[in-house]
Amino acid sequence: MKHLWQQSRSFPAPIRLLMANQFAINLAFYMLMPYLAAHLAGGLGLAAWAVGLVLGVRNFSQQGMFLIGGTIADRYGYKAPIMAGCLLRTVGFGMLGWVDNLPALFAASAATGFAGALFNPAVRAYLAAEAGERRVDAFATFNVYYQAGMLLGPLVGLALLAADFRLVCTVAAAIFTLLTVLQWCALPARRGDVPGATPGNVLTQWRTVVANRPFLLFALAMIGSYVLTFQVYLALPLAAADVLGAQGTWATSGLFVISAAVAVIGQLRLTGWAKRRWTPAQALVRGLTAMGMAFVPLALAPPEAPAAVLTALVLAVALLAVGGVIVYPFEMDTVVTLSGNRLVATHYGLYNTVSGLGITLGNLVTGVLWDFAARADAFWLTWCFLAATGLACAASVAALERSGRLIARTAEAPLAPA
Repeated sequence: MKHLWQQSRSFPAPIRLLMANQFAINLAFYMLMPYLAAHLAGGLGLAAWAVGLVLGVRNFSQQGMFLIGGTIADRYGYKAPIMAGCLLRTVGFGMLGWVDNLPALFAASAATGFAGALFNPAVRAYLAAEAGERRVDAFATFNVYYQAGMLLGPLVGLALLAADFRLVCTVAAAIFTLLTVLQWCALPARRGDVPGATPGNVLTQWRTVVANRPFLLFALAMIGSYVLTFQVYLALPLAAADVLGAQGTWATSGLFVISAAVAVIGQLRLTGWAKRRWTPAQALVRGLTAMGMAFVPLALAPPEAPAAVLTALVLAVALLAVGGVIVYPFEMDTVVTLSGNRLVATHYGLYNTVSGLGITLGNLVTGVLWDFAARADAFWLTWCFLAATGLACAASVAALERSGRLIARTAEAPLAPA
């Protein structure tokens, strides 16, 4: 904690505010979202298809709109979309607790999702602009706050849920209201464009980003890392449930805690260690390799031995988290480098959209493979596929580095305050 405090204090006030902001965003989000499906199905009595549709609207309105959010941030500055996103979350979370008909639930879910599409690219672009040469350190510290919010959110939500789901929604909405006011009062306006330059119209802005071939290749190469990270929500819980049955829910919660705790405790130390020993590309390749190798213990564990499978699950989550911790700050820094410090938020927006589409496709393939493996009693196929995905991702990034495509094509220009 002392190291985190010292590291946080070493950054300018806007960065410290963004880090606290992200902690509160994740705290409020994970207070509510893990329990929303149960509320919709149990509390409101919705059919399973309606629950899935409400949750799907939220995911689509976020993943599908990241490019829009990044475009807005580059055109109008970073502060406005950050505030607008928090305000939308206030409305959306408030509605989720108090409405009970499908149209209103769809609207609330869409507002909640689009809010994330607004502030996520803007926050990362703002952070990169303020941090300058310390981007890697800034993103590493940022991720500690991000993961801490994910870790504490479900626990706070569970405590509030003992009273009423509406209380969970009201407290979450109140947090976003406070964040909106705090940013309006304390967050300086900031833009990321080179002084004297304009992004042109929206289509020109998008063409500029899409024409950035090294960036697109990097975004495609990194899809596998997001597919692997998402397995904390898909394949790993399925494996826990297969071994423990009804008790698998508790094991899943424990795995989630392990993942977040590794990031909170180890992020700064691992980032500093990697910076001293490796280039950014080497850190990415080694981190991605670790993420892929995380699934090897599960492929080797005999399925008829529950203790061995549970041990392999813990090892998998820990190694997956370590690999992700190494990758994240260098990945975020590489996006800025490949953008040439131009239209950074739009680059982040497209990057997140590509990752979201990749997660959807990767989860579909993983699910189909899991069903086949279950029928054939060959779960090792799923784990080998995921391990191969991580290694392929690492090999792709290594190939980009060898070809010189991970180097900025233009010199980075200073970023100007609004």
